[in-house]
Amino acid sequence: MEEQGLVYGRNPIEELLETNKRKISKILIAKGIKQDNKIKKIISTAKDNGILLQEVPKEKLGTMVQGTHQGIIALVSDIEYAELHEVRQNLSKKQAPQLIIMLDGVEDPHNLGAIIRTAEVAGADAIIIPKRRSASVTPLVEKVSTGAVEYIPIVRVTNLTDTIKKLKDDGFWVYGTEGSGNTYYFNTEYAEKTVLVLGGEGKGISQIVKKNCDELIKIPILGNINSLNVSNAASISIFEIVRQRILKKQINA
Repeated sequence: MEEQGLVYGRNPIEELLETNKRKISKILIAKGIKQDNKIKKIISTAKDNGILLQEVPKEKLGTMVQGTHQGIIALVSDIEYAELHEVRQNLSKKQAPQLIIMLDGVEDPHNLGAIIRTAEVAGADAIIIPKRRSASVTPLVEKVSTGAVEYIPIVRVTNLTDTIKKLKDDGFWVYGTEGSGNTYYFNTEYAEKTVLVLGGEGKGISQIVKKNCDELIKIPILGNINSLNVSNAASISIFEIVRQRILKKQINA
């Protein structure tokens, strides 16, 4: 079993050192590992920051985590989730456009990590997940996100519906990605302040959350499989929003 307090893989640990947001107590490096430029940079940065480096047998690392550790593991403090009121306060000071990604029941850590990575690359302002019936940020999620969890606020809330209502009070328009949607995602003109809701694997968006969306959008399905993986659907939908915003910016320039 994986434990909180571990970050593994070269990119995630490099980002961890870059942001300097979490306390690193020790970095474990496999004996005999090939020291490429990335490993050398990690070692150099760790030494500059007084972080303990320890060589251990590669087999020991394999017992500590599930997944490809790439010969390096950092022992760190747990990730701190952002608070919704802090995100709302920060966004109240930021000029639009704004984008929040809300995940309703995404339970696969690979999907969560991939969505976090996509959202961060796209410049999203925050990710919101429920405290129940959802994957949390584990070492595997951090590895899949390639360290993106260090850069984007991730909020855990008790009730998605209440959260939607608060965001609507802040001027956000809420779009749910759903197969039963009325409009194709590329035919939708997204608001300057957008919340994009994506449902979990197999079940999609819950009925109560769906009812609180302002608009339901869909991705065309032309083959025999009736849905996309949620991380793929997230990438498609998020970057359509980005495309429209870039185009609008170019037109107004």
